[in-house]
Parts: sequence; C-alpha cells; structure tokens
Amino acid sequence: MTIRSYILLLALGGCLATRAQEHPEKPFISPFDFPLTLSGNFGELRANHFHGGVDFKTQGEIGKPIHCIADGYVSRVSVTPGGYGQALYITHPNGYTSVYGHISKFAPAVAKLVEEYQYENETFAVDLKFEPGQLAFKSGEIIALSGNEGYSFGPHLHMEIRRTDTGELIDPLQFYTDKVKDTTPPRASLVMLYPQPGKGVVSGSPKKKAIPVAALGTPVEAWGEIAAGIKAYDYMDGTHNNYGVRSVVLYVDTAEVFRSTVDGVLPEENRMINAWTDYEEHVKKNSWVMRSQILPGNPLRMLQADEKGGVVTIDEERDYHFRYELEDLYGNKNTYRFVVRGCRMPIEEYNPQAKHYLEWDKGNVIQEPGMELVIPRGMLYEDIALNTKVIKDTAAIAYEYRLHDEAVPLQAGCTLMIGVHRFPVEDTSKYYVVRKWGNRKGSAGGKFDDGWMKTTIRELGTYTVAVDTVSPRVTPLNRSQWKSGNIQFKIGDAETGVRDYKVMIDGRFELFSFSSKTARLSMKYPKRLKRGVPHKLEVIVTDYCGNETRKEYKF
Repeated sequence: MTIRSYILLLALGGCLATRAQEHPEKPFISPFDFPLTLSGNFGELRANHFHGGVDFKTQGEIGKPIHCIADGYVSRVSVTPGGYGQALYITHPNGYTSVYGHISKFAPAVAKLVEEYQYENETFAVDLKFEPGQLAFKSGEIIALSGNEGYSFGPHLHMEIRRTDTGELIDPLQFYTDKVKDTTPPRASLVMLYPQPGKGVVSGSPKKKAIPVAALGTPVEAWGEIAAGIKAYDYMDGTHNNYGVRSVVLYVDTAEVFRSTVDGVLPEENRMINAWTDYEEHVKKNSWVMRSQILPGNPLRMLQADEKGGVVTIDEERDYHFRYELEDLYGNKNTYRFVVRGCRMPIEEYNPQAKHYLEWDKGNVIQEPGMELVIPRGMLYEDIALNTKVIKDTAAIAYEYRLHDEAVPLQAGCTLMIGVHRFPVEDTSKYYVVRKWGNRKGSAGGKFDDGWMKTTIRELGTYTVAVDTVSPRVTPLNRSQWKSGNIQFKIGDAETGVRDYKVMIDGRFELFSFSSKTARLSMKYPKRLKRGVPHKLEVIVTDYCGNETRKEYKF
C-alpha cells in the first residue's frame, strides 16, 4: 500500500481496527506490521547523552504506518528543525509513556491541531501539551507514519519508553525480545589502563596505556593504583550495525570491582556519560572507551563499584588476573582476560604546575584579568589542576582565555564573563562569546551587560569575544517549480546561526518547514498555493545577533 493510501485510510476514519496482542503477557504490541530489526539500541554512547530509546529500521523507506503500542492519550507533540523532528508522546494507563520520533506525518486528528497552532502563532516549531481525554488512541491504531525528520540520517523510527512519573527512560527492547532475534554476543576491540595521578604507573609510565584485544595474552607490568576501561560494542543477528553494551563487569582475581548495567537513565543523568567514558578519547579520536571507575563527582546510577570506586591497587609482585564479562539483554556473553603483573617501580609525585586547583565537591571561581568563571558545586566530576592562559591583544575585542590544556566536561551550564575592551561597532547586541577549537570556532552565545559578555558554558576550553554584523544567507532553489507549490530555499549563517525565519506569500504567513540537517526551507502545504495567478513572496531570516535578511521574489 502506498503512503497516499495510508493517509486516505487515516482521513476516512479514526475507527481503524485494533490489532489483537499476540502476547497478552507483554504490555506493548509492536509499532509495525513487519519484522522488527534495530539500527540503534538503548543506551548507546552518544555525544553528551545516552541513546534514550531504540531505532527500528523501516526497510529503507519513509511512510510506514506506526501503530499505537497500547491504549493511551496524546500527552505531548513536538516539532523542531533538529532533534526528533516531529515527535509524538502517548501516555498509557500502565505507568509508561511511549515516544515516537523522526515521524513524517501525524494522524489526522493530531496534524489538525498542530497545523492550527503553527498558523495561529506563525511558527514552524511546536511544543504542545494535552490533558487526558483530548486525544486518545487504542492499541493498534495508526498514530503516525515513519520518516527521516530532524537529526536523522536514514529512515527509521526512534521509539522510547519512559516512566510517566519520573521521566526515566528504560530499554524498550525488553518488551520485544520475542520479536527481535539475537544470538550474537558483544565484542571488545581494546582495553585501556589508567594509572592514577601520582599513585600508579603502567609499563613505567604515568600515562594511560591502550592494549588491543589481540595483545591481551601478554602481561602488562604496573605498580600502585590503576583503573581499567574497555572499548566494546554489541552486535545482533542479521544486521551490520553495532550497538551499545548493556552490561560490563570487571573482576580482579575473584573479586568484582566494577559493574555497569545500562537499563535506565534519568534525563539529568545524560551528561554524566562524560564522566563514565574517556572524554579525551571521544573528543580527539571519536572513540568510546567505557571506564571501569566511578569518578568521585559522578552519581550515575547505572554504575556500581567496590569501596575504591573501581581503582585497583597493585602492591604485590605477582600476577593480577583481570577479567571482563560483556553481556547483552539476551544473555549472550563474551569474556576477555588479561594479566597485570605487579612489578615494583618508581612513581613520580604528582605536583601539577597549575594556577588554579578545582575541587569537585566545592564551588569554584576562576578569575583572570578581564574574565570570571563560576563553577558551582556539583558541576565537576573530579578535581582539576587547571592550566589557564590569557592571550592579550589590545587590538582585539577581548582577551582570549584558554581554560585548561584539554577539554573538560561540566555537568551543566556555568556562568562565564569576559570583559570587552574594544568596540568596533556601537551596537552591543552584535557581540557574542566564541568557543575555539584550534582553527575552528563556534558561537557560545551570550549577552552584553555593563562592559561584560555573559554566557553559560558546559565545557572548559578556549573562549573570547567576537562581533557579528553579517546577515544570514538566503538562496532560492528550484524556482522553475515554485508555481506548483514546491518552493525551497537554503538558509544559513556563518557566525552565530539562524535563530528565526518567516515566509510570507501575498502578505500572508505561509508555513515552511526547516531542516537543520540540510539547512533547507520547504513549503509545508503546497496545496494552499493558488495556481495560475502571480505571487509575491518575502522571506525573512534572523541570526542570534539580530542581523536580518529580507528578500522578495515574484513568481
């Protein structure tokens, strides 16, 4: 059946038959009428967050009917240029809320309310909340069509299961183990050993050491306090994808020293992924290494360790037998063994030459000439010997501040203030804080206040102030097709990014969708365009410093 046929079915009814549950003991039925396969699983390691659901493949197509997995009511609908794109939230009486992301079309009753809101408020972005009884669906009814909207790079359905009372995301796959086959265990590619600063060495060095799995048969010499980490992925039958590992357990000799079980995550725990994984490896190499150590400022619930937080003391000249056990939801296991040989060797005292020493369990304030950074308690995962550097250039708008040699993640936004000492333009709304990575830079936002630029940052790095007086770019596309309603533009901004846009046709607001993935504006409802008459179109695009571009076209 074609997408058009499905839409016609939806429009004709609201009385689609509810499918019988094949497994009554399961609280949820399948969202699809075809066999389920995954392109992403729950808890996969992502930048600054855990993957909060599962990604169901849709046979390489958009427009697959999505069925409501249990009786419930629509509690929220969101539309954004990135993220989930178009998303639907359905709250069920069993205490769970299901979420469906990247969808291409809502069911007619939902779509009607969304469209009305968009035109009334002249906005593409939507975040609507609903009360019980306003929009209800029965188990098996079609609630939407699958798509590739938002920050998605291939057709699929992102589906989450959340506990309604706490918002905790849990693994949806646990409800579909009878529908998804998996006999393939997780596999590791390397083990990392981490000498603790001033307390341990590995192979005579205080630096971390990577050991490929193929080399695990050769003992590694160490002395003092060390921690371990492992790079591994899970795999599933019949796919070429790799997935996150549900369970990692580390034993030393016969004792369990660390365990991670990725089965649930609260929204506020997402950034704690940066304390569990090796942040440096991720930033520099895009490599995910799961550390078998709980940093003192990391309360992530899915991690458990002994009284030393997973740190192992090598203080005897003998072989210490390490064993990693990796396991998936189906009980498929893989074991990796290696030997750390205790070998007495000198350990250099840790005396960092740093201007500031930040303590994880206290509030910290870093001040340099023309700069102040406030880091409240709870923002750091461990103590940091902070190396700061101020690059003074009186010809610049502000000094440049390097807040540490390496990128350091913060749990939430911390207030950064940078003094402005030169004003190349009078309008202070044109100034913004810049985040620099080598030769690259990006906007960190900010507002001018009494001589200072103020913003919030979530990572220690290099910051300064710049000015943006350049208006956004607007490029018309496919003009030969505009008369048919297929109207597209490409928009962008080189400095601070696109904040807002609006398109008017013949003086009336017209809804255009925006994809942050492709930077394209597209007319959402081409059938609204009256055919055979001349039109005047105006597009207005604004960036985060208030620079505006207005362009008019006739067609």
